[in-house]
Amino acid sequence: MAMETSAESPVPVRTVLNAVSGWVGRLGRIWVEGQITELNRRAGTVYLTLRDPVANMSVRVVGPRAVFEAAGPAVTDGARVVVHAKPDFWVNRGTFSLSALEVRPVGVGELLARLERLKQVLAAEGLFRPERKRPLPFLPGTVGLICGRDSDAEHDVLQNARRRWPAVRFRVENTAVQGSHAVGEVLEALRGLDADPQVEVIIIARGGGAMEDLLPFSDEALVRAVAAARTPVVSAIGHEQDSPILDLVADVRASTPTDAAKKVVPDVREQVQLVRQLRDRGRRCLSGRVERERAWLEATRSRPALADPVREVERKAEQVLALRDRARRCLSGALDRAGDQLSHTRARLLALSPAATLDRGYAIVQRPDGAVLRSAAEAEKGGELLIRLPDGRLRTTVEGPAD
Repeated sequence: MAMETSAESPVPVRTVLNAVSGWVGRLGRIWVEGQITELNRRAGTVYLTLRDPVANMSVRVVGPRAVFEAAGPAVTDGARVVVHAKPDFWVNRGTFSLSALEVRPVGVGELLARLERLKQVLAAEGLFRPERKRPLPFLPGTVGLICGRDSDAEHDVLQNARRRWPAVRFRVENTAVQGSHAVGEVLEALRGLDADPQVEVIIIARGGGAMEDLLPFSDEALVRAVAAARTPVVSAIGHEQDSPILDLVADVRASTPTDAAKKVVPDVREQVQLVRQLRDRGRRCLSGRVERERAWLEATRSRPALADPVREVERKAEQVLALRDRARRCLSGALDRAGDQLSHTRARLLALSPAATLDRGYAIVQRPDGAVLRSAAEAEKGGELLIRLPDGRLRTTVEGPAD
């Protein structure tokens, strides 16, 4: 329950500290996991700081030496352990600590099992999917590098990158790459580089080491921060056989720091050679196209219609005149044939005409109704007849047959 206090009726320090001690004492015994730092053995007591593997928090742990010796030689600085402890508040000093009752080192098998469970969780969330991985820029303006200070990984990345492209720029963030401070420092460096608009790709590099040394790069907080980063991240942790979870969530996985430099920075010699090849190819294609067009133009210009346009007009004029003369000949011949045919027809008509017969001294005798009299017996005595002669007609009366 809260204490009833005021400026007029304050409580002494001892009362407050005793109350805090009572509250802490009611927490009971708990199991706590963390990483050992500042391990110190004094006579029969062991003092250490148990640090949270992710957050920048720690707690003081005190316990009998026999408790820690029972845990074996694995309990050293940097080891991850599980401590069964009782929370304790020292009233005289006003400090909080844990009194260790049992210490268990976290074995490799258990760590691997935890990492496997974490992989399954992250895979179910889709953080390992290939489609979410971003491509690297062809030639980044600035490359962010997170690595240990004066480490071989830093030397390999910088030397190989500058050997491939001397003008490449780096922003290097030196951090702890193992131990209790590694996750926090790498996270801080990652956020700083990701917030820099000039940094277009980030390399997280570390040399090889034991599985325990690479555990910070399988930390859930770091893995999720890499997945959420705006800038593409290249993981270059350890050697080919090493595979922390960071390799699975990073946009590109490099087998070694040297391989990371090759993946991020193009080789200037290779690019110059590629440009030269493409330039030569383009030149050949363009030259071939120009030659084909030039040959087509020459062939077009060599055609009679373009080589001597007047000659073509004259040739067409000659064709027109020839066709005109041919048409005249054809028409004249047709008229001549028609005239001859008409003359022949006229001559036949004249030869067959009754008028021609009359001209030879004959006459045509007709009745008044126009019927031709073909026999003397057809004439009636006293009847009228018409006699048609070449120069006119005569009307006569039949008196009778002639003797």
